[in-house]
Amino acid sequence: MDEIDASLQEVERILGESKSTHIQDTEQSTVTSSMKALLTVEHKNLNPDNEMKRIFGSRVVQAEMSRRQPRHARARKKATWMSTPKDTWPPIGKIGLSMTLKETRNGVQYYIFEHSKDYQKIQFQFYEAVESLNPQNIANILQIQGYHIDALIALSDVFKMSEDMQMSAELLERALHSFETSFHPLFSLTTGNCRLEFKIAENRPFYLTVFKHLTYVGQRGCYRTALEFCKLLLSLDPDNDPMCVLLMIDFYALRSEEFAFLIRLFNEWEGHRNLSQLPNFAFSLPLAMFCQADKNGEDTTAADNLLQKSLMMFPGFLMPLLDNCSVNPDCEVSSHSFFSPTAHQSDALKQLISLYVGRCHSCWKPPEVLQWLERNVKVVLQRVNDKDPLVEEYNKKRKTRYQGTPRNILRHILLSEIKDATAALPQDLANTTVVSYDPLPPTDSIAAYQSPQRTRRINQESSTLTNFFRSLMPNFNLDEPAAPVQPAQGAEGGAQNLRQGMVVLMGAMRDLLNNIRPVEHPFENPQNEGDNQNNDEEGDEDQDEEWD
Repeated sequence: MDEIDASLQEVERILGESKSTHIQDTEQSTVTSSMKALLTVEHKNLNPDNEMKRIFGSRVVQAEMSRRQPRHARARKKATWMSTPKDTWPPIGKIGLSMTLKETRNGVQYYIFEHSKDYQKIQFQFYEAVESLNPQNIANILQIQGYHIDALIALSDVFKMSEDMQMSAELLERALHSFETSFHPLFSLTTGNCRLEFKIAENRPFYLTVFKHLTYVGQRGCYRTALEFCKLLLSLDPDNDPMCVLLMIDFYALRSEEFAFLIRLFNEWEGHRNLSQLPNFAFSLPLAMFCQADKNGEDTTAADNLLQKSLMMFPGFLMPLLDNCSVNPDCEVSSHSFFSPTAHQSDALKQLISLYVGRCHSCWKPPEVLQWLERNVKVVLQRVNDKDPLVEEYNKKRKTRYQGTPRNILRHILLSEIKDATAALPQDLANTTVVSYDPLPPTDSIAAYQSPQRTRRINQESSTLTNFFRSLMPNFNLDEPAAPVQPAQGAEGGAQNLRQGMVVLMGAMRDLLNNIRPVEHPFENPQNEGDNQNNDEEGDEDQDEEWD
């Protein structure tokens, strides 16, 4: 009863604060309500199975789910909005993870995740397991607590390394389930007015898990679901956008054919976020306008004008795009200095363009889109030859802007793992401490507790697997490589043994994860039982084309 009374008092306090701040919120109500409406999340769109049913039909999806169902499966676990628990998952019980309402400002609620004392102890064991450089020790953490967030994220990365994408994605979904069962009763995924400050260390794993999860969902062809998770992630901190959702939300909007949403997002956010200065919006916006106009049989003049301006502002976009689309430009384009690869662009701008091309080139592959691009490229070349004043104006802007890469963009590039973009990362990043379970934390990071100091073990191995686990360590530095291993069998034999060892290890851990049942511990906080209910596109084929 004490917990119920406390919850009622907290609700009354929140409602009281909301009433008292109503007058001062009125001045900002227009912007706030517009932003909230744009980032409103629909629960049904967070479940990729719903999108798969729309694509392939309910019967096909249901048959596949039944096929994967074990013959003697236990009773189906209760689904939540972000995840569908598998029958092989252990009971969640009390994990020591909870959420607290920190404060309410201007009608916006700020929440924080908290770790109980028992959870903190397991967190320290996780650090020791990472330091051991043995993934089995991380798997053993899940025997103690089958829903420990960082252990699930770390093992997901391990399985991804071994190319077991299904298990990697499932571990992330289990982490999401852990988070969702720990939500505060008033925390809402759909309203757009709940915030999680990224500088709070205990909040960041939720950002990381959602980012990785939506990437997997998109790779399954569930672009509409991935878009919904983008909206969710952006709504948690729309002012700072710590995961740079704005660098990928356009891709999922294009692939899910949510052209109206993308156009509206640009129109409503351009004034305070300068989205036109981001190459991805500079090109995805006219592409969305063209696709919408082409679909409705309307005039494409507005899309043409925007695309021409974007090509003049970011000429370094064209050649990498054509290369990724396996298109050979004609002589007039390839020989012109304006679109030459040596055209002036800073390293920071090159990173943004490489990221966009690597992620979105498939959106430009349809023949009608390439023909539209070709027409406008030739118009731009004519404007360049005619010395259009805009060309020089944009050249000056390019030289003065994009002089450095913000930390959140670097974080986004690292997590996106797009080859061309990561290759363009600055060299000084090698001198920066990077850990995979908390990549590039903000400089104003706040942690509720600190792990005890430990004496680091001396690493005597150097391999892909070892380096990966070294990257999990808090003190990992790329400029301090591990001591080289003494070759006993030669490089080829050692690599073969590593691969075989990985296969055996992954198989053992897979069996372990499917069969573990964590020992019940007297954790401090009771879990909030979720009352929620859960309610491909085809891959692109590369083909060589040539412009006329």
